[in-house]
Amino acid sequence: MAQPSKPKLDVTVSKPTPYTFDLGLLLANDPNPLATSAPSDEPSSASALEAQLAATARDGAQALVNQLLSTLPLSATASGVLLSLPAATTALPREKPLPAAKAPTKWEQFAARKGIKPKTREQRRAKSKQYNEATGEWERTWGYDKGGAKKRRDEGMVQQDWLVEVDEKKEREEREAKNKKKRRKA
Repeated sequence: MAQPSKPKLDVTVSKPTPYTFDLGLLLANDPNPLATSAPSDEPSSASALEAQLAATARDGAQALVNQLLSTLPLSATASGVLLSLPAATTALPREKPLPAAKAPTKWEQFAARKGIKPKTREQRRAKSKQYNEATGEWERTWGYDKGGAKKRRDEGMVQQDWLVEVDEKKEREEREAKNKKKRRKA
Protein backbone atom coordinates (compact mmCIF):
# COMPACT_ATOMS: atom_id res chain seq x y z
CA MET A 1 0.00 0.00 0.00
CA ALA A 2 1.22 3.48 -0.77
CA GLN A 3 1.48 5.81 2.16
CA PRO A 4 -0.51 9.02 1.93
CA SER A 5 1.83 11.80 0.73
CA LYS A 6 2.44 14.89 2.79
CA PRO A 7 0.73 18.03 1.59
CA LYS A 8 3.03 20.28 -0.44
CA LEU A 9 3.95 23.46 1.37
CA ASP A 10 3.71 26.92 -0.17
CA VAL A 11 6.79 28.17 -2.02
CA THR A 12 6.37 31.78 -0.92
CA VAL A 13 7.38 32.65 2.62
CA SER A 14 5.78 35.58 4.40
CA LYS A 15 7.15 36.92 7.66
CA PRO A 16 6.32 40.09 9.60
CA THR A 17 9.92 41.28 9.27
CA PRO A 18 11.59 40.21 6.01
CA TYR A 19 14.76 38.17 5.90
CA THR A 20 18.16 39.73 5.22
CA PHE A 21 20.39 37.81 2.84
CA ASP A 22 24.10 37.44 2.15
CA LEU A 23 24.05 35.39 -1.03
CA GLY A 24 27.87 35.15 -1.17
CA LEU A 25 27.80 33.06 2.04
CA LEU A 26 24.37 31.50 1.31
CA LEU A 27 23.08 33.12 4.48
CA ALA A 28 19.47 33.97 5.31
CA ASN A 29 19.11 35.97 8.52
CA ASP A 30 15.68 35.84 10.19
CA PRO A 31 15.18 38.77 12.62
CA ASN A 32 11.75 37.47 13.74
CA PRO A 33 11.70 36.08 17.29
CA LEU A 34 10.90 32.41 17.80
CA ALA A 35 7.73 31.82 19.81
CA THR A 36 9.11 29.12 22.05
CA SER A 37 7.60 28.47 25.41
CA ALA A 38 9.51 26.57 28.06
CA PRO A 39 9.12 22.92 27.20
CA SER A 40 7.44 20.92 29.89
CA ASP A 41 8.05 17.28 30.66
CA GLU A 42 5.21 16.24 28.38
CA PRO A 43 6.40 14.56 25.16
CA SER A 44 3.70 16.32 23.10
CA SER A 45 5.06 19.82 23.87
CA ALA A 46 8.63 18.76 23.00
CA SER A 47 7.48 17.34 19.66
CA ALA A 48 5.47 20.53 19.02
CA LEU A 49 8.61 22.61 19.64
CA GLU A 50 10.61 20.38 17.26
CA ALA A 51 7.90 20.76 14.62
CA GLN A 52 7.93 24.56 15.02
CA LEU A 53 11.74 24.71 14.73
CA ALA A 54 11.67 22.47 11.65
CA ALA A 55 9.02 24.71 10.03
CA THR A 56 11.09 27.84 10.76
CA ALA A 57 14.23 26.21 9.30
CA ARG A 58 12.28 25.11 6.21
CA ASP A 59 10.92 28.66 5.73
CA GLY A 60 14.44 30.10 5.96
CA ALA A 61 15.82 27.62 3.42
CA GLN A 62 12.88 28.24 1.08
CA ALA A 63 13.34 32.02 1.31
CA LEU A 64 17.08 31.64 0.53
CA VAL A 65 16.40 29.46 -2.51
CA ASN A 66 13.73 31.91 -3.72
CA GLN A 67 16.17 34.81 -3.36
CA LEU A 68 18.94 32.91 -5.19
CA LEU A 69 16.72 31.98 -8.12
CA SER A 70 15.11 35.40 -8.45
CA THR A 71 18.15 37.70 -8.18
CA LEU A 72 21.24 35.86 -9.48
CA PRO A 73 22.06 35.16 -13.14
CA LEU A 74 21.54 31.55 -14.25
CA SER A 75 23.65 29.89 -16.92
CA ALA A 76 23.00 26.49 -18.47
CA THR A 77 26.02 24.33 -19.28
CA ALA A 78 26.53 20.72 -20.31
CA SER A 79 27.07 19.77 -16.66
CA GLY A 80 23.91 21.52 -15.45
CA VAL A 81 22.52 24.89 -14.41
CA LEU A 82 24.98 27.19 -12.65
CA LEU A 83 24.41 30.20 -10.39
CA SER A 84 27.13 32.83 -10.07
CA LEU A 85 27.34 33.89 -6.43
CA PRO A 86 28.30 37.48 -5.58
CA ALA A 87 31.05 38.40 -3.14
CA ALA A 88 30.23 37.96 0.54
CA THR A 89 29.08 41.11 2.38
CA THR A 90 28.99 39.76 5.93
CA ALA A 91 32.34 39.80 7.71
CA LEU A 92 32.89 36.56 9.56
CA PRO A 93 34.84 36.70 12.85
CA ARG A 94 38.22 35.04 13.19
CA GLU A 95 38.63 32.06 15.48
CA LYS A 96 41.80 33.54 16.97
CA PRO A 97 43.01 37.14 17.28
CA LEU A 98 45.40 38.62 14.73
CA PRO A 99 49.01 37.72 15.46
CA ALA A 100 51.15 40.42 17.02
CA ALA A 101 53.71 42.13 14.81
CA LYS A 102 57.12 40.46 14.99
CA ALA A 103 59.99 42.44 16.47
CA PRO A 104 62.49 43.48 13.79
CA THR A 105 65.73 41.53 13.66
CA LYS A 106 69.08 43.20 14.33
CA TRP A 107 69.76 43.32 10.59
CA GLU A 108 66.37 44.98 9.91
CA GLN A 109 67.07 47.57 12.60
CA PHE A 110 70.53 48.25 11.15
CA ALA A 111 69.15 48.47 7.59
CA ALA A 112 66.45 50.92 8.73
CA ARG A 113 69.05 53.14 10.46
CA LYS A 114 71.37 53.16 7.45
CA GLY A 115 68.57 53.45 4.88
CA ILE A 116 69.37 50.13 3.20
CA LYS A 117 66.50 48.84 1.09
CA PRO A 118 66.23 45.31 -0.36
CA LYS A 119 66.86 44.99 -4.06
CA THR A 120 63.88 44.65 -6.35
CA ARG A 121 63.30 41.62 -8.54
CA GLU A 122 64.44 43.54 -11.63
CA GLN A 123 67.68 44.62 -9.93
CA ARG A 124 68.49 41.03 -8.96
CA ARG A 125 67.74 39.79 -12.49
CA ALA A 126 69.84 42.51 -14.11
CA LYS A 127 72.80 41.48 -11.97
CA SER A 128 72.40 37.76 -12.59
CA LYS A 129 72.40 37.99 -16.41
CA GLN A 130 74.78 39.64 -18.84
CA TYR A 131 74.38 40.26 -22.57
CA ASN A 132 76.88 38.35 -24.74
CA GLU A 133 77.41 40.33 -27.93
CA ALA A 134 79.17 37.42 -29.69
CA THR A 135 76.15 35.10 -29.41
CA GLY A 136 73.50 37.82 -29.11
CA GLU A 137 71.91 36.22 -26.03
CA TRP A 138 71.56 36.91 -22.33
CA GLU A 139 73.75 34.58 -20.26
CA ARG A 140 73.97 33.89 -16.54
CA THR A 141 76.87 35.49 -14.70
CA TRP A 142 77.00 32.87 -11.93
CA GLY A 143 75.54 29.49 -10.97
CA TYR A 144 74.18 26.84 -13.31
CA ASP A 145 75.11 27.34 -16.98
CA LYS A 146 77.36 30.31 -16.22
CA GLY A 147 78.18 32.14 -19.42
CA GLY A 148 76.21 29.67 -21.55
CA ALA A 149 78.78 26.92 -20.95
CA LYS A 150 76.19 24.11 -21.04
CA LYS A 151 74.81 25.26 -24.37
CA ARG A 152 78.28 25.48 -25.90
CA ARG A 153 79.16 22.02 -24.53
CA ASP A 154 75.95 20.56 -26.00
CA GLU A 155 76.75 22.08 -29.39
CA GLY A 156 80.23 20.50 -29.29
CA MET A 157 82.16 23.76 -28.97
CA VAL A 158 85.60 23.58 -27.38
CA GLN A 159 86.15 25.23 -24.01
CA GLN A 160 87.79 28.63 -24.52
CA ASP A 161 90.46 28.20 -21.83
CA TRP A 162 91.51 24.64 -22.62
CA LEU A 163 95.17 25.61 -22.75
CA VAL A 164 96.64 27.52 -19.80
CA GLU A 165 100.29 28.53 -19.53
CA VAL A 166 102.04 27.47 -16.34
CA ASP A 167 104.05 30.10 -14.51
CA GLU A 168 107.27 28.25 -13.59
CA LYS A 169 108.33 30.79 -10.95
CA LYS A 170 104.98 30.50 -9.14
CA GLU A 171 105.08 26.70 -9.34
CA ARG A 172 108.57 26.63 -7.86
CA GLU A 173 107.56 28.94 -4.98
CA GLU A 174 104.55 26.75 -4.16
CA ARG A 175 106.69 23.61 -4.18
CA GLU A 176 109.27 25.21 -1.86
CA ALA A 177 106.57 26.37 0.57
CA LYS A 178 105.17 22.84 0.64
CA ASN A 179 108.62 21.35 1.34
CA LYS A 180 109.20 23.80 4.20
CA LYS A 181 105.97 22.67 5.85
CA LYS A 182 107.03 19.04 5.58
CA ARG A 183 110.47 19.79 7.10
CA ARG A 184 108.90 21.65 10.03
CA LYS A 185 106.63 18.70 10.84
CA ALA A 186 109.56 16.26 10.74
